[in-house]
Amino acid sequence: MRYSSETKLFGLPLVSVALGPDFERKEMRGVARGIVAIGDVALGGLAIGGVALGAVPLGGVAVGGLAIGGCAIGLIALGGLAIGGIALGGLAIGIHATGGLAIGVYAKGGAALGLSSTTRVR
Repeated sequence: MRYSSETKLFGLPLVSVALGPDFERKEMRGVARGIVAIGDVALGGLAIGGVALGAVPLGGVAVGGLAIGGCAIGLIALGGLAIGGIALGGLAIGIHATGGLAIGVYAKGGAALGLSSTTRVR
């Protein structure tokens, strides 16, 4: 499935959708590029996909500003594995890290390693 809106902003389509293979173009994965991008691989402002890169990426692997996903890397990262300035997740690595295992300058969690760390013990 492929869709790209005719409306453009900063040279990118406002909405771009690319899901699944396109055998005519010899593409095994859909790569969506747009302000709002939805695809197997999504690149854009709001990017939603298996691999998402952008200002606000949501996906299995998310890289960007406010990253949300299984593996999230960003300024603010939320996910199973979160790496970023502010990281929240099962394994959180960052300046401010909160999670099951938190590693950072300021770490808080089940097991916390950092300069200023708080470990919850019950």
